[in-house]
Amino acid sequence: QVQLVESGGGLVQAGGSLSLSCAASGRTFSAYATGWFRQAPGKEREFVAAISRNSVIKYYADSGKGRFTISRDNAKNTVYLQMNSLKSEDTAVYYCAAKGTWGPSLRADEYDYWGQGTQVTVSS
Repeated sequence: QVQLVESGGGLVQAGGSLSLSCAASGRTFSAYATGWFRQAPGKEREFVAAISRNSVIKYYADSGKGRFTISRDNAKNTVYLQMNSLKSEDTAVYYCAAKGTWGPSLRADEYDYWGQGTQVTVSS
């Protein structure tokens, strides 16, 4: 079992930056690939970024390429999402997720554990 807690969300103006964190507890965090997803009101949950256990493999949604950076610190049991040049369309609840099998994935249904989410609001 892995517990995930996101933090770092908030209100920011368009063009600004936010850094999200996801702290994991429970089983060995380094055994899990992790991902970030988001869900805006009235929309389905969508993939944002994912990272392998050893940080070698990283995936990004086209919407975040060049603006978002995913990273992790296994010693701190934490995964991060640095978001720069934020746009109003980035407004959503951001969720951290972990999967214990194979590598990172773009598919939400392949993740085993989820955090409660953190709200990101970008004002234009």
